[in-house]
Amino acid sequence: MSQSGQPEPDRIDPILQRHPRDPSSIVNVLHDIQQEYRYLPEQALRATAGYLGVSHAELYSVASFFEGFHLKPRGKHTCTVCMGTACHVRGAPRLLEQLERELKIGSGQTTQDLTYTLQEVNCVGACALGPLVILDDVYHGNMNSARLSKLIGKTKK
Repeated sequence: MSQSGQPEPDRIDPILQRHPRDPSSIVNVLHDIQQEYRYLPEQALRATAGYLGVSHAELYSVASFFEGFHLKPRGKHTCTVCMGTACHVRGAPRLLEQLERELKIGSGQTTQDLTYTLQEVNCVGACALGPLVILDDVYHGNMNSARLSKLIGKTKK
């Protein structure tokens, strides 16, 4: 990122160059941009629309349709709490509340220093592991309050 907080063109251009100038590449390009920035910056969306020859509105509609794409900056660490039935009855709501207190953010929010993003999902299909917390794409099953504090503590070092 530049000092203005905008993506630098020299980081966007190589991403675009890996893809054909074809509107059918939209999802793949957006995925690669998000891998680079952890979200889809506005400037990158505009550059992508120009490169692929689609309107900004069309590109934005794709980016906002899929839950996996994020239009706001996200934290270095993503912490997801499964709230499916099995996890819920085994204590997931208490774990979410604990994370909200420890990180001082609500579900769906990112800390101001862009260290953590906290989110909840309906079910990840790992019901036997509940309650389940996913930290940076690593599943941590049978979670409890003490283990969760240790897990978050490791990311603060």
